[in-house]
Amino acid sequence: MLTAGWGYVMAVTWILLANSSRVRVCESDGPRGSLREVAGFEHPESRMHEQELTSDLPGRAFDSTGEGRHMMGQAIDPKQHHAIQFAKQVSDYLEAARNDAAFSRLYVIAAPAFLGLLRQHYSDGVASMVTGEVDKDLTDLRLDKLEPYLPFRF
Repeated sequence: MLTAGWGYVMAVTWILLANSSRVRVCESDGPRGSLREVAGFEHPESRMHEQELTSDLPGRAFDSTGEGRHMMGQAIDPKQHHAIQFAKQVSDYLEAARNDAAFSRLYVIAAPAFLGLLRQHYSDGVASMVTGEVDKDLTDLRLDKLEPYLPFRF
């Protein structure tokens, strides 16, 4: 939080724009304040095709009865695994920023599937600071075009 010259504390609001391969963190320091991007990071593995992420076919197993033989499946496909890892990384980043008092409110605008992963990995502290959510991928949108998607504009 920022302290203004007159001794009151200004609330810093973060807006997280996210999908499984890219995150942008924007900041506003007041109602109708301008948005500025303060951080961003990418996870290129999430953009790769599944065959690029796996180097081999699944192993084979024998049936416990009979003479059948079949391929063993994977519990989580590689793309999902990378999306989960990235959601954890983003959540850890938000927790560290929360601990540093970098923001007082958090709005999350994320691709629907990735929003679900983020929710699973938020700490209780970060979850308590989420003030609004939009389940839409707007990571490529220019900040000056973001206003219509902010029904919760602070």
